[in-house]
Parts: sequence; structure tokens; C-alpha cells
Amino acid sequence: MSTKRINKDYSAPEMNQSDVRERRFSFNIGTILFGAIFIYIIITLVLYMTAGHVVSYRVTAGPLAQNQVYTALCVRSEQVVRAENSGYITYYAKENNKIRKTGTVFGIGNTKSETRLDEITDEEYRDMQNRLENFAGSFNPSNFLDAYNFGYEIESTLLSAQMPDHDGNTLGGTMTVNDQVLNVAPSDGVVVYAMDGYEDYDPLQVSAADFDSKQYVKTKLKTDETVSAGSPVYKLVDSETWSILVPLTSRQIVQLDGRTSIRVKFLKDSKTQTGKLTILTGEDGAYYGRVEFTSGMIRYINDRFLTVELVTNTQTGLKIPVSSVVNKRFYTIPEEYAALGGDSNNIGFLKQVVNDDNAASIIFTETSLYEHKDGVYYIDNEELTAGDILYKESDHTDTYTIGETAQLEGVYCLNQGYAVFRKILILDKNEDYCIVEKGTGYGIRQFDYIVLNASDVKEDEITSKR
Repeated sequence: MSTKRINKDYSAPEMNQSDVRERRFSFNIGTILFGAIFIYIIITLVLYMTAGHVVSYRVTAGPLAQNQVYTALCVRSEQVVRAENSGYITYYAKENNKIRKTGTVFGIGNTKSETRLDEITDEEYRDMQNRLENFAGSFNPSNFLDAYNFGYEIESTLLSAQMPDHDGNTLGGTMTVNDQVLNVAPSDGVVVYAMDGYEDYDPLQVSAADFDSKQYVKTKLKTDETVSAGSPVYKLVDSETWSILVPLTSRQIVQLDGRTSIRVKFLKDSKTQTGKLTILTGEDGAYYGRVEFTSGMIRYINDRFLTVELVTNTQTGLKIPVSSVVNKRFYTIPEEYAALGGDSNNIGFLKQVVNDDNAASIIFTETSLYEHKDGVYYIDNEELTAGDILYKESDHTDTYTIGETAQLEGVYCLNQGYAVFRKILILDKNEDYCIVEKGTGYGIRQFDYIVLNASDVKEDEITSKR
């Protein structure tokens, strides 16, 4: 039996020469394109990294600087009233309320005075009910002392119903109620049932130690226990005139030099008030500002220390960096040479043009305006240059030759992606920032973007801002 050998060729199919050239040519084109794109990206990155970038600044509104905040010491005309006899105290005057001279403040005797609800009127009962509801709605458990004060206030209201004059005032002479001798106010004033040792304070003897609030102690005077003769019972603030004292540095003294009055903002309630300003030298040789007021005392009658601002930075406007400011010269053209024309009927000028045949004609040229004041328009040399002859719209015989210039102060605005000059009017400035007037014509507005450093760009230069 014979064996037949079959020979198989497992080699790759034969490729002709044209296929090899096509594949090689295709591979080279892809490599070249990829290499070109890669080189382009590298060059772009290098140019971006080495190019100067314009830094922008967003225009804000406000004062040049924040006003200085102080811890102020309140000084009032206060007198402490003491008990003439020993015994139990019954309080009739409401705390922090005004009372007139001879008005009943408290009674003192050997027994406590009892209140009777059947002796108050329906109107007084409804008033107390409303006050209880309001207190319950605003009560803060962290200030539990307020509950005691409110209890004394309600008690005073109930007791006042038993007074002969019913409004808490005596009718003259010594009077007694429920076996207690009534004591009246020595003068008009506001009743306070607390003292802190500053009642006889002399502001001319001020020192830094007086502002140490950590050592401050306030004593409540209302009590259910017996008091001894000579014990303090209440404090009477007998004048609407009051003042605050604030410590000052040498720099602040310079800022306040020449001022006789100043506006003060009380941060407790954000109210402001203007007072008379004097500068004092304390016993420790330091400087202190004293601001005296003739109203508003009762708002802060329970405060010895207040956080305040002396409003010295009153100039407000648009706040921009000093580095943004640039000076530029412009051609000045009398306003009577302005004309209206163009597709948008904008302001421009009638300019004389001479052709190659020396024939003169007049054309309307619209220009960018940068200021209009004192009867003069300010333009740059974009469309008009020195030596150009302008005509009046109403009379083509009068001419004006461009040549006179004037300088404007301004900034470069970036809102449109390129630097455009906008004029400013500086109201105030320091080493870093300027306050410029709001709402000026041809000027900037709040939230505009301007060049932070004016020396970084040229006008009309397209910028890459960041």
C-alpha cells in the first residue's frame, strides 16, 4: 500500500510590492500628523506659560477702610439712693422706667407688703396678661435672671394698684401703705435696681484699668430679705446727658485731630448717633476720646461697656486699587463742533478730507467719547488726529483745528475682552486703594472688571484676564 505525501504551505500569503508601499506610506502620514499636533501643543503651552497675563479686579462699593471698633465705657449722671431705716422693701417703681420728682419708688417697713389681685382693674389685668405672653415668647433660658426681673416688674404693677394716688406718686408729706413708709424720688430720672461701682466715676481721671471688663461686677439690688439702714436700694439716673470713653492710639489721635463732633455706631443694635468729641489725657498718660450725647441714654442704661465704631471713614464710592489708575492725554474739541450722524445717530464730528486731486470734502466721523465737561469733548486719536480740520454742523464756514490736549485720570476696563479706558473721579485714597465717585458719565460701574496693574496692558489690546 503506497503512502501519498501531501505538502501544505503554511507561510503568509505573498504580498505584492504596491501593498507594501501603501502600508508604509499610511503609517508615515499618521506619525507626521500626530507629531505636528504634539509639537503645536508644546509650543502653545510654552507661549502661555511665558506670556504675561493681565490680572483683573472686580470693582466693589464701600468705604476706603473699615471703621475702628472700640470697647467703650459708658458714663452717666447716677446717684445711689439708700434706705433710711431697716426693714422689708416693697418696690413700686418699674425698673428702667422714668419717674418724676416725688414719685414713689419703694416702701420700707417691718412686714412684707401683700398684693391683692381684687384691687386691680380689668384693664391692668389684661395688660399684665399681655406682658406675660410677650415675655414667655421671648424668654431665653440662658438669661434666667430676666425671669426674676420680670417677676419684680409684675409685683410692682400689682403693688402700684394699692397706692393712694394709684400712679405711684405721693400727695406730699410722709405717707404709709400697709404699715410701710413710702420713699420718693429726689429728682426726675430713670430707676435702676443695680449698681456696679461706676456711679461716681470721674471721666477726667480715666485710666486703662477702667476698661477691664473681666473685673467688672454688677450687683442686683432687689431683694426679698430685710435691708439695713444705709443699704443701697436703687440707682437714679437723673440726666439725659451721657457719654462714652474710648482708648485711642497716637495714630487715631491724628485721624481725629480737629474734629469737634463724630458719629458713633452702636453695634448692639446698629443705631448711630452724633455726639460732641473731646480728647482727654488719662491719669496713666494715655489718650482717650470722650463722646458726649444729649439723648439715647435709656437705650443702654443697663450697659456699662458697649462695642462701638467711630465713623471716621465717611467717604464711600467705588473702591479700586491704586495700581489700576492711569493718566492719559486726549484731544479736546469744543462741543459746538459735535454733530449727529451715522446709522445709530451717535455723536461725531464733520471732518475735512482732501483727495488725491486736492479736492476737499466733508465727511461725518463717529468717535469714541471719554469725557464731556466744561463745554469740551475728550477724544483719542483713533479716528481724528492732530491737524484735522472740523466744521460746525450748523455753519460750514467756522472751523476748528485739532491740537489742544488735556489729561484724564482713569482705568482700563475689561468687560468686552479688551482694554478700554474709562475715566474716574477720585474722592479719597490711601497707599493701596482709591474711592472713586459712583455714576460718573463715561466711567465705571460696580462689578465691572478692570486691569489690576495698568502698566500691564495697552489700550484696545486683547487680553487674557484672570
